[in-house]
Amino acid sequence: MTRYLLRAPTPLGEVSLASDGEALTGLWFAGQRYDGGSLPGDFSRPDLPVFASALRWLGIYFDGREPDFTPPSAPAGTPFQLTVWKELLKIPYGETVSYGELAARCGIRSARAVGGAVGRNPVSLIVPCHRVVGADGSLTGYAGGIERKKALLDLERHGIRLN
Repeated sequence: MTRYLLRAPTPLGEVSLASDGEALTGLWFAGQRYDGGSLPGDFSRPDLPVFASALRWLGIYFDGREPDFTPPSAPAGTPFQLTVWKELLKIPYGETVSYGELAARCGIRSARAVGGAVGRNPVSLIVPCHRVVGADGSLTGYAGGIERKKALLDLERHGIRLN
């Protein structure tokens, strides 16, 4: 499968977007744990409609508004990871859930297993893994870094524009 790549600036640092030509298969901050850093850089296709859709989504989001659409995505993962990532999409803009609550929503008891799947989410921001917090509401575990997680939640909760 051919994978296409686009790098784009955001107020919180450069992101890499990956696509199979139809849907997003990845969106990572530069240097993020489990990032797409191993993707080839010579398959750049900035003209792909899915990249235009994702860039429009990012522009609206970083302007402090909730996007009213979701770019098509097709993250690759295990059946368990896909279940967790689908549940992430159900967390409303500006709200958070604990790892334990997310585990219950997925029908399991292990918050740790859910945390592993959340941390490997390949489509950051759009699949909102930053909305998962510790049992006491603490900002724990974000592959893009805790400072980014805090900034993203502040943006959503208070409309703090990051552009």
